[in-house]
Amino acid sequence: MDEVTRILAVRHGETAWNVDTRLQGQTDISLNAIGQEQARRLAEALADEGVEAIVTSDLVRARDTAQAVADRTGLPLATDAGLRERHFGIFQGHTYAEVEQRWPEESARWRKREPDFGAPGGETLAGFYERCVATATRLAAAHPGRTLLLVTHGGVLDCLYRAASRIPLNAPRTWELANTGVNRLLYTPEGFTLVGWGDTQHLNDDLALDEL
Repeated sequence: MDEVTRILAVRHGETAWNVDTRLQGQTDISLNAIGQEQARRLAEALADEGVEAIVTSDLVRARDTAQAVADRTGLPLATDAGLRERHFGIFQGHTYAEVEQRWPEESARWRKREPDFGAPGGETLAGFYERCVATATRLAAAHPGRTLLLVTHGGVLDCLYRAASRIPLNAPRTWELANTGVNRLLYTPEGFTLVGWGDTQHLNDDLALDEL
């Protein structure tokens, strides 16, 4: 069992563009006040989880979320561009409604989750999936027998869920991708296994979040 890597995979905290349903992709958007509070609560929630290494996307919304955990645990923070969100090309910076209005044909292919489709200037879904799974595999394989925290993005987590559950890329998503939700997986050389998904207990008392 020493070769098993325990993975906590977490989406970054909330941003203003999340609230606006605006496609961030690889645009570097900072956490909003709620996102900063979510990151603080995440850090407290993970303080006793035995995390031994932290690797984050280099985009600021993920990096700042991970930094809160690094500050709380005293662990160093490593960045990996392979954990970045999918590049959405010309869709980036637009809301879902704007994408559908301005590029109806491309929007329809995107919403149907066609594996070989990518918005002009962006990544195809299949290429993005390959990048995400390869990056997570490389990082997990480098930490056998340890507990690894990966701080990343919703699209990356969607790919990891599919890889661990053997769900095809074009199947509709029925699982949540909550900001700072804690998702638990195991990795062995045979691949990923899903343990638990979407733990947001640290956000249950949302009084302080409502007041921000």
